[in-house]
Amino acid sequence: MTASIGNRHFVLRRLHSLLGLLPVGAFLIFHLWENSQSRFGAEHYNREVVEALQGLNYLVPIELLVIALPLILHAVIGLAILRDQRPEPLRYRYARNWAYWLQRLSGIAILAFLVLHVGMTRIQGLWTPAIRTDLYGHMQTLLSDPWIFTLYLAGLIASVFHLANGLATMAIVWGVTTSAAAQRRFAWACTGFGVVLAALGVHGMLGFLS
Repeated sequence: MTASIGNRHFVLRRLHSLLGLLPVGAFLIFHLWENSQSRFGAEHYNREVVEALQGLNYLVPIELLVIALPLILHAVIGLAILRDQRPEPLRYRYARNWAYWLQRLSGIAILAFLVLHVGMTRIQGLWTPAIRTDLYGHMQTLLSDPWIFTLYLAGLIASVFHLANGLATMAIVWGVTTSAAAQRRFAWACTGFGVVLAALGVHGMLGFLS
C-alpha cells in the first residue's frame, strides 16, 4: 500500500511539473509576448493579436483543451500537493523551503487572478462585441484604474515567479540538477529568466497606457 501511494505521488509530481512547463508555462510566455505588442498602439495590437487569434480555426476547442484543461489539472494536482505537504517556513528557515511555500501561495493567488482576468476579458467579451473588436481600448480602460493595475501587476509577478521557481524545482525533481552547486547555478539562471519575463510583462501593461 505504501509503495502504491509513493508511486502515485511520484507520477503526480512529474505530471504536475510537465503541465506547468508545457503547455501552461509556454502559454504564459506567449501571452506576455502578445501583450508586449501593445507598445505599437491600438491599431497594431487589435489587428496583429486580436484579429489574428479570432481568425484561428477551432479557437474555442484549442482554448479549452490546450490551455484551460492543462491549467485546471495543474492547479488540482498542486492543491493536492499543498494539502499533503507541510513546509513550515517559520520553523525551517532555509531558502528552498521558503521558495516551496511561496510557490504554493503564488499558485493560489494566480487562480484568483485568472478568475478576475478571464472574467473581465474573455468571458465579458462573449456578450460585448466592442471588447472583441477593440481589446486594446478595453485593457486601457481597465489598467487606467490604479486598483486594477495593482492587481494585474501582482498577478503578473506571481505568475512569473511561479514559472521561474517551478523550472528550478522541476530540474531537481527530474534529476537534471543533482548537486547543490548545479541547483544554485540553475536557480540563478531561472531568476534571470524571471526578471526578463517580468520586464516583458510590465512593458506590455504600460504599453496599454501609452
